[in-house]
Amino acid sequence: MNFSWPIDGTIVGVYLLATMVAGLLVRKYVSRVEDFLVAGREMNVYLGIASLAATEFGIITCMYTAQAGFTNGFAGALPGLCQAAAMFLIGWTGFCVKPLRDSGAMTLPELFEKRFGKFVRWLAGVVIVFGGLLNMGVFLKIGGDFLCLVCGFDIKYLAAIMTVLLVMVAVYTILGGMLSVLVTDFLQFVVMSIGLLVATVMILQQVGWEKLVATVEQHHGAGGFNPLANPNLGWTFIIMQILGNTAATLTWQTTIARLLAAKDTDTGRKVYTRTSFFFVCRWLIPGLWGIAALAVIGWQPLKQLTANELAKVPPAIQEKISASKPGAPLAQLSEAEATSLTPAIANKLNDASLHAMPKFLSTFIPVGLMGLLIAAMLAADMSTDSSYMLSWGSVIYNDILGPFRRRAWTDRRAILWNRCIVALIGVYLLVFGLLYSIEGNVWSYLLLTGSIYLSSMSVLLIACCYWRRANNWGALGAIILGAAVPIAHLSMEKIPATAKLAASLGKDAAGIGAFVAAAIGMIAGSLLKPRTEEKP
Repeated sequence: MNFSWPIDGTIVGVYLLATMVAGLLVRKYVSRVEDFLVAGREMNVYLGIASLAATEFGIITCMYTAQAGFTNGFAGALPGLCQAAAMFLIGWTGFCVKPLRDSGAMTLPELFEKRFGKFVRWLAGVVIVFGGLLNMGVFLKIGGDFLCLVCGFDIKYLAAIMTVLLVMVAVYTILGGMLSVLVTDFLQFVVMSIGLLVATVMILQQVGWEKLVATVEQHHGAGGFNPLANPNLGWTFIIMQILGNTAATLTWQTTIARLLAAKDTDTGRKVYTRTSFFFVCRWLIPGLWGIAALAVIGWQPLKQLTANELAKVPPAIQEKISASKPGAPLAQLSEAEATSLTPAIANKLNDASLHAMPKFLSTFIPVGLMGLLIAAMLAADMSTDSSYMLSWGSVIYNDILGPFRRRAWTDRRAILWNRCIVALIGVYLLVFGLLYSIEGNVWSYLLLTGSIYLSSMSVLLIACCYWRRANNWGALGAIILGAAVPIAHLSMEKIPATAKLAASLGKDAAGIGAFVAAAIGMIAGSLLKPRTEEKP
């Protein structure tokens, strides 16, 4: 490993100190709950671009996009193209985002109350938080995995690293809210961008573009360039990426938080259009890192295991695992052979493609630049975690607890409650990250858990803005059916009797099913409700 405590540790320490000081200095400007949740709605275009870009690129992002490059080649960057197109078109046309920002709401459910009533607002808040926290629950652990692997730390220190990361982020988020998030995001965006560019230039110079292309051709063939020719992708994957990324652009809480914090609607739309190309880079740059890892260290899943664990795997099974395609170490095993492996060994083998990129960087990046890279990744992770904690906390305060408040709270009491909620979310992240293991690749898991609410909230937002016949029956149908499909699939994955069926269906098909179910629920529910019962 190339991590040096005197040199790289100093670089990382200086960055962390600067971030903490910047985040804490603005806490004195937080006097109203609007300051805490939406930064007083004073965000300009450039701060919005930096904040959104920093928020949507964390260590988790780097890991799953690098994994996509490792397992699917250049075709793995398709989700970035889909979201870039969605960001540009929605920002350019103002589709849904203009009426949302013009409404003056601080969260999506607050807008829905005006059209569908208080219960829909409350239920929408519950679904958003449930899906969002399931989604974010794995961020901290994967961030800790990256730091352990790239720095050469023993995995037994994972819990300690997760705790330190969480405490640093939680302190300035709890004290300064969105103001601290925006200020630190700007600093983190600068550091993150420098680190990403330096690492990418080194890879292109020392590994070479020709070798990257040749590696993709060797391991993935035409499927490494064309998603339709890739057996891991295909039309189901493409349709899910279009639906999921469009819905995320419209309703993902951390994205629309920047829209709602903008000083006006035009500013929010400009943030969308001008940030759109970043989402291509967000997938392409770490994807190149993943391809470089495949080119330099190759596909060696058995190296994930200790000597004792390897001894428990029969030679015949080892041979099949070694001959497997990148990202699918157990694909060639029979059902009996797969079940003969302990869950711990199977999980380690499945993580081989996820861990390939940080293992490659640990020996590729030299001392000095390693400190810059780790500072960049910490910058990315801290901006993501702080924004997500604040986003889900704002929905809990504003939409889940809000209906139970008999009278308006003072700003002081409201800010105190928001700080407590963010702290509790932090505790949840630590516990969930240590206990839960993902089935399959990370991006598919994130998109499916996000679909628990993306499917219904996107349908509700479109109907709320553009369909006069939409009503609370349709809203309830969309929320319930949209959440039921992905929750059922995630549950089936964890039940031995149904795990095989869930794997054969795939997360992409389940995600598409969620969007279809939500649309059917909205249309059927709205049409079934008698017109005489609708509000004038």
